[in-house]
Amino acid sequence: MILRSIEHLHHFNQQSSFFPRNYSSENTKISFPIRLHNPFSSSSCWRSKLIVHRRLVSGQLPDRIDDSDETLNYSPVSPQIHEKKVSFVDVLKNANAVLPQVVLASTILALVYPPSFTWFNSRYYAPALGFLMFAVGLNSSEKDFIEAFNRPAPIVAGYVGQFVLKPLLGYLFGTMAMTFFGLPTSLGAGIMLASCVSGAQLSNYATFLTDPTMAPLSIVMTSLSTATAVFVTPLLSLLLIGKRLPVDVQGMISNILQIVVSPVAAGLLLNRFLPRISSAIRPFLPPLSVLVTSLCVGAPLAININSVLSPFGISVVLLVIGFHLSAFVLGYVFTGVVFHNAPDVKPLQRTLSYETGMQSSLLALALANKFFQNPLVGVPPAISVVIMSLMGFSLVMIWDKKKV
Repeated sequence: MILRSIEHLHHFNQQSSFFPRNYSSENTKISFPIRLHNPFSSSSCWRSKLIVHRRLVSGQLPDRIDDSDETLNYSPVSPQIHEKKVSFVDVLKNANAVLPQVVLASTILALVYPPSFTWFNSRYYAPALGFLMFAVGLNSSEKDFIEAFNRPAPIVAGYVGQFVLKPLLGYLFGTMAMTFFGLPTSLGAGIMLASCVSGAQLSNYATFLTDPTMAPLSIVMTSLSTATAVFVTPLLSLLLIGKRLPVDVQGMISNILQIVVSPVAAGLLLNRFLPRISSAIRPFLPPLSVLVTSLCVGAPLAININSVLSPFGISVVLLVIGFHLSAFVLGYVFTGVVFHNAPDVKPLQRTLSYETGMQSSLLALALANKFFQNPLVGVPPAISVVIMSLMGFSLVMIWDKKKV
């Protein structure tokens, strides 16, 4: 009887489709298409073995084990559901997504409670903008800037948008302020002054958020316009405003080094020679950048709140909105026409739209306060800081999702 059972067991192992043919007693785990209801119950396993042994002894060899057997109680294996866990680092990296909302909230807070921003005066502007440039440099490489200099055509186009198209728009809207809206000449001059200054460092940061590979090109454009603003801004001011605007050449050069060159170089060097430190601090840069941007937007508005809320304030806001909206659209369309055959025409259009629509209104505000006796000249640049930031970072939110 024992020999017969052994023969039947051997025959069962060879013919049954339930066990793999290369099964041996040395295997420690067998993968089945189905599993037992309670595989860890010792009593259930021993009962199953006894049933199989009895069938073998009695000569009842099934072609397969009946899955309707109550003892085995099979159930299909349910797929494992992997829940994606969002880490704290991911939250920090995604802080830029709320930048438009933060800029809007900063604007509202500056209007409702100005003291929340008045402490952030003009002496903090250069370090704040320099920090944003450091963040861009830390996420770039020297190869990106070499490639940017190898594309002179977009650089020239950005320069034309900054110092040709935008001043023409500034002259148009400044003239409208004095003729159609009947505003004082000082307010019209303030709009023109805002159109004569160099590109804004915030445009570099906006480009970095939308098209990171274009950020070096944007920085080169801004740096070039900022460096030549020493000569171009007084000339444009003379042509548009009718009065020569003195510019502190030494202060301008120092401003360029502090805001653009030094921070970007520091970020590049840190990323190059100390990659571990760069990786450690990189997740913290987005939330800090959002905070710094909100301060740069809210502070000029809070400091000039009385002028903004004056009877002519709404007219100036509408004129500044029209000025920046026209600049963004004109920069986008102009680039599309000039570079319509370029393989990366869409990123170029977004980059030059930022470069044309956003200028260094903080610099215009500083020049207005220093070189013009009438304080109303500084009102349009102060409003311009808020409007261009709201428009620029709203475009960041739209273009980052659609990439049209």
